[in-house]
Parts: sequence; structure tokens; C-alpha cells
Amino acid sequence: MLGEVAGAPEPRPENSRIALLRQMIRIRRFEERCVRLYSAERIRGFLHLYIGEEAIAAGLLSEIGPADAVVSTYREHGHALARGIPMAALMAEMFGRASGCSGGRGGSMHLFDAGRRFYGGNAIVAGGLPVAVGLALADALRERPVVTVCLFGDGAMAEGEFHECVNLAALWRLPVLFACENNRYAMGTALAREHAVTDLALRAASYGLVSWAVDGMDAEAVAEATRRAVTAIRAGGGPCFLELRSYRFRAHSLYDADKYRQKSEIEDWKTQDPIPRLSSALIASGELDEPGLAELERAAAAELDAAIVAAEAAAVEPIADLTRHVYAEPS
Repeated sequence: MLGEVAGAPEPRPENSRIALLRQMIRIRRFEERCVRLYSAERIRGFLHLYIGEEAIAAGLLSEIGPADAVVSTYREHGHALARGIPMAALMAEMFGRASGCSGGRGGSMHLFDAGRRFYGGNAIVAGGLPVAVGLALADALRERPVVTVCLFGDGAMAEGEFHECVNLAALWRLPVLFACENNRYAMGTALAREHAVTDLALRAASYGLVSWAVDGMDAEAVAEATRRAVTAIRAGGGPCFLELRSYRFRAHSLYDADKYRQKSEIEDWKTQDPIPRLSSALIASGELDEPGLAELERAAAAELDAAIVAAEAAAVEPIADLTRHVYAEPS
């Protein structure tokens, strides 16, 4: 069932390309600042960076509505920002403060916002897939016209949960968009050392899903593919699968020495960096000029500065509340 989804997409708003660039810049600068804060031990725990993959979050999440659900992975800062969770709430969570989106209890890997239907942040590889299928089943039983977007990495496709969940979603024709962020490495394992069939879209198609691969370094291509998929799902076509072919420029996490790939490979992929790729196109087309690009950078920096000030000023959770949400509340 590899192929096109019927129906031409509606034209995108005129300023949508600049909006995609703005979102990618926000994500990139957030990640870069987190590196500095982590190195200064102002952020603790684990830190999995999204640098290089911003086009996926910006493009995909620009094409779904506020009633749709999103299930993410442990590399989810960019997803959360693109979903609309305020940067201040995300930074407070990174600092472990009570004003964080998960009350300071989740940290980098467990960002959550039920009001925005952002259901994690999940530290378990493939752990979000059953959650996504459950959410979609609940929405289908309630006859709600919404889609659940499930983001996961290429490593998740080697887990049993992937096969179980995709099979059930296809059997029950659930409204799920399975979005695989194929960055070529499951932690430190290269794609070809993990999967006998490296065409992940083809593997998903074997379950009867309409599936196709997308240039995950191109925010516009991601947005276009998402629109096609979501349109088909909303029309009752059942689940779809996107293989978003991308690359992370940084190691798996800041604990990772990154010795499993050549530096020349990383530099080659940086020539496809989605941010200069889109900004150059916008400048060439006359939609944006250098002062306009500088203003996008200034706005992101100001937002970050304010988020850090707010996070550092926020309170930590009182010790008396540490067992809340662990045991049942007394009646």
C-alpha cells in the first residue's frame, strides 16, 4: 500500500514558511542553551538533544489541531515546543521546578501537558506506541474526529510493541499517524546493524498502512506529507505511517562519547541542516531578508532568557508533597 493519499492539500498560508523557520530556530536555540546549562550543572539528569531534527517537529506539528493528541519519546523538547507548551514551563521542568509542565517531577525525558493533549515524553523505547493506540481507540469509541500522532525513533521498530501496535491500529482502522524519526542510529547502533530491511516505510506497509518516506531535513516536505496523511486519516482511511529520514548532529545523549560514527559523516549531514536550508530559500525568494532573520534570532534569545529567569526564580516542590501522585490521596 505504498503510494499517494488521494486528494490535493489546501494551499498553505503565505507566511507559513517563515513560521516553520521561527519554530526551528526556537527549538535549536533551546537545545543549545540546555547544553550550556547542563555543562554548568544547572540542569541535572539525562539530556537527549534534538539538534538536526528540528524540521520534523516544526513541520509535523504545524499540521495538526489542538484537539489532536501527541505521544512522544525521550528526545521530545522540540516536539513540546512545537506543540505550544510555553518555553518557560519547559525550562522550569528542566530545572526540576514546581512550575514545570510536569511539576518538576519529569525532567527532560517526561514532558507532559494534558491540556494540550501532549502525552509525554516516554523514557522507554517504543513505550509510547501502546499509549498512542489506546488514545486513538478511546477517541474512536467516542466518535471524536481527531488524530493521534505517535512519534518514535528507528530503534522502536525493532521492539515488539511496534509490531503489536501497528497491527492492532490497522485491524481496527484507528486514527493514528505513526511518525518514525529515522535518524540512522538507535542510541549507538547503526540502522543497517539493527534492521535487516532498512526501508522502514516498506516494513510498515506490510501491515496494510499507507506508508511513505519523507526528507526529514526539509520542514516543508514534512508539513506536506503530514497534511496528506492527516487528511486521509480524518476521512476514515485508517492509520498512516511516515518514515521521516533525518539525522541528529549530536550524540545520543550528553553521556554518550559518540564513537560509533565518523566525524566526516556528521559534517556531511550538516550540509543538509534544515535551518540554513530554509532560511536560504526564504532569502532567495525575497520572503525574508537578513534583518528579518536576525529578528527571529533575537526573539528566540529573548524568549529563552526570560524562560531561564523564570525557571531559576520558581519554587521547588515542597518535601511534604513528595509522596503525592505516588499513593492514593487520603479521603
